[in-house]
Amino acid sequence: MTRLRCAIIGGTGYTGGELLRLLSFHPYAEVTQITSRSRMGEYAHSVHPNLRGVTGLQFIRPEDVQKTDVLFLCLPHGEAGAQIEHWAGLADRIIDLSADFRLRDLAAYKRWYGQDHPAPGWVEQFVYGLPELSREDLKSARYVSGVGCNATATNLALLPLVKAGLIDWSLPVVADVKVGSSEGGAESSPASHHPERSGAVRSYAPAGHRHTAEVEQMIGMVMGNTQSSIIHMSVTSIEMVRGVLATVHVFLKEPAQEKTLWKAFRDCYKNEPFVRIVKSSSGIFRAPEPKILAGSNWADVGFALSEDGRKATLLCAIDNLMKGAAGSAVQSLNIMMGWDERAGLEFPGLHP
Repeated sequence: MTRLRCAIIGGTGYTGGELLRLLSFHPYAEVTQITSRSRMGEYAHSVHPNLRGVTGLQFIRPEDVQKTDVLFLCLPHGEAGAQIEHWAGLADRIIDLSADFRLRDLAAYKRWYGQDHPAPGWVEQFVYGLPELSREDLKSARYVSGVGCNATATNLALLPLVKAGLIDWSLPVVADVKVGSSEGGAESSPASHHPERSGAVRSYAPAGHRHTAEVEQMIGMVMGNTQSSIIHMSVTSIEMVRGVLATVHVFLKEPAQEKTLWKAFRDCYKNEPFVRIVKSSSGIFRAPEPKILAGSNWADVGFALSEDGRKATLLCAIDNLMKGAAGSAVQSLNIMMGWDERAGLEFPGLHP
């Protein structure tokens, strides 16, 4: 069988490295080109040392990329949008892992990113790359956007109750998101210096995080309207390298019993290959926990209900570099190509 040829544009970051790792073991696809201006000519394993002996690819200049089947764009925000005409001429399918094509509403893009969209005519051609939300559209897509990791955890926590129509939208929805340091990317900064970062509990986006827009978009997609200014997201960086834990607080239209929430979660995720409901009364991991998901494409979800049945606390844990980025991108590729969604994504995570 001829494997699908993939190119990774911007391959020195963590997301590019994860894509290279996943696709190196994919049964139907392979990476044939990977780019970097700063490390041109060097072996990919010099940047991603876990792949020594796995791949012999060397970084090439973006200008030297040849036509291929699929492009994964792992570029800084704004670059994919500005160059999309060029990249579209090199591949029939594109998966952009930046934020450039996540939002369908151009006004929302300007509000959250502070500028007009660089390629407004392309926005409608991209499908949002969260399979649990956009699977049917992904089946016929040629262009797919990446997902925000904090938005993904929040969306997967909320989705069952949004679909079931249980949430009282007249009251606030509050998402408290804890994240690992890899969200900051591979480039170091004064804030990521070990004495400054180690042991820190740093609230770097206590209000107004950009991923809020993707959560509002999800609610609009499911409910057929826009629920604006109702999601309040706070993001805190903690002592963890990989992982996101979203704790989302919602109020219900009327008092509910646990069995109502169980039904909503089971109905939503019973056929999802990468979502598990974690709600146990015993053991160490009684609720979703990012630690055991490192390197995997799993999303673990759970919930708790207040004593009066009016308030639900919804939980979702993911690996931000996987289900929140490269894993969802490969899962989307599998759907686009009609393959088993689990292809190349079977790794279950580590314990301990």
